[in-house]
Amino acid sequence: MRWQNVKAELLAAGSARLSGEPAEEYIAKSAAGPGAGGEGSVFFSQGRHRVRLALDEMSGIEIVHRGGGVADLFFKNLSLSGRLDRPGLHCPEQAYITITGSCIFHCRYCAVPRIRGHRKTIDEIVRMVESVRDRVTAISLTSGVQTTVEDEEAYVLDVVRALQPFGLPVGVSIYPTEQTPDLLHELGVTEVKFNTEAATEKIFKEVCPGHDYGLIRQVLERSVDLFGKNRVFSNVIVGLGETDAEMEQCIRILARLGVIPVLRPLNPVEGFTGYTRPSADRLVKLLAVHEQALADEGLDPREAQTMCTNCTGCDLVPGRDT
Repeated sequence: MRWQNVKAELLAAGSARLSGEPAEEYIAKSAAGPGAGGEGSVFFSQGRHRVRLALDEMSGIEIVHRGGGVADLFFKNLSLSGRLDRPGLHCPEQAYITITGSCIFHCRYCAVPRIRGHRKTIDEIVRMVESVRDRVTAISLTSGVQTTVEDEEAYVLDVVRALQPFGLPVGVSIYPTEQTPDLLHELGVTEVKFNTEAATEKIFKEVCPGHDYGLIRQVLERSVDLFGKNRVFSNVIVGLGETDAEMEQCIRILARLGVIPVLRPLNPVEGFTGYTRPSADRLVKLLAVHEQALADEGLDPREAQTMCTNCTGCDLVPGRDT
């Protein structure tokens, strides 16, 4: 079975139980998004391919850690030999940090408003990066919104300034103002990700009340002007009720703008507990559409240096998983 089909099956399941030798150093925790507040996850890799699976003792997938990162994965009739990737912070090879672990918005798929995490100090963030500097090649930053979007933006800019001495590529994904792309570009940020979240504006307004769909589109266009092709990304969640035709239209619109969509399978938590994860067949079908749309616009996810498209653990990524 081709890797893209194997990974689609694993993403459709979404979780694994971990057994064997102690593996605490290989377990990553999430402080933002649908995985926030969970039991953690592991990154299983085979050669250049990687998948992230949340830990769940009831999962039908088992990963047996043999020691030293060597691991075997068992699922249905599949038996895969590979490795557990040691995370830097949140994911392998990156210091991926959630700056503010709380949020004034209440997106239906996100646990952050309920968890009400704290805002990390700049000194704390610098120490976090220092602690993994020997095993990361990039810094990625995301954040909730503690009080106002403008205040959060100003704080993130201060964080970026404090991290400049590390000399690493920096990716940033925050809720933007109109000026955010320009301000980040002026500080030398490498890549940005502003999230469309849903395939249609109608669904977006239902799942992300208080967010401005038009603003997201505006800052994505401005970001491509500033950062160039293969440096601007946008998460789009698969499984919020959209049709395949609606998802394809969204993918193609973003690609025509010069934006690389990140197709994120729905994690059915918070306000989506009655939903199911998208099927493997659907994920593979959308991957083909995604790959063609990017090729038509001359976009290449393999150029990504930071954030989700560089990691590939949570999504099927054209050029990386095909």
